[in-house]
Amino acid sequence: MSLISYRDLVGVAYTEEETKAMAAEIEVVDGPNDEGEMFTRPGKLSDRFPQPYPNEQAARSANGGAYPPDLSLITKARHNGQNYVFALLTGYHDPPAGVSIREGLHYNPYFPGGAIAMPKMLIDGAVEYEDDVVTFLSWAAEPEMEDRKLMGFNWIFVLSLAFLQAGYYRRMRWSVLKSRRLIIVVVGGGENKSGALNNVHELSCCVCASEVLLALFETVPHSFSWGQYGVIL
Repeated sequence: MSLISYRDLVGVAYTEEETKAMAAEIEVVDGPNDEGEMFTRPGKLSDRFPQPYPNEQAARSANGGAYPPDLSLITKARHNGQNYVFALLTGYHDPPAGVSIREGLHYNPYFPGGAIAMPKMLIDGAVEYEDDVVTFLSWAAEPEMEDRKLMGFNWIFVLSLAFLQAGYYRRMRWSVLKSRRLIIVVVGGGENKSGALNNVHELSCCVCASEVLLALFETVPHSFSWGQYGVIL
């Protein structure tokens, strides 16, 4: 589990003092020092979990040639996540008739191909509450899940208030424009030669300014003189 540090356990499973004592039990290679040499020191909260094997070759040698995956994100990297890991841990049994398994492998129908190098880890009577393993791996994949969900609820509340405020503003601000009327009043007097307009014409105003102008020019004849009229909104 190369992505999990001891400090991630503080407040989740252990107190800070307990976690510090747990981290101090391991030896961490650090350096170089002033002389340019590497040295070992007790672990601290910022250190990652120690790896079970020093390198990939040692890991393959200890597992029959198979390289074990990093379990930090195993529940996110496998389809069906927690259910797959739980079924894999509890699904070991003898191969059915007609199925042969190579030496060094174990039969597990939940593993692709049915043959897995990892031996059965949960032995009856040796481990209790085997589902806690899956719960821990799920937490390791998303340590911030609870904080993220709590933040999501807070954002939903804030955005709900903003939505109500925006709806109120839209209703009170734009309702005036929707009900506005455009009135054309004669300023200079005189008789309209075209006979198309009398002294006052009223048009229902559109919300969009371009639609208002379009409605005006479609209503007024081309021979109409705009210099004799004023426009009042």
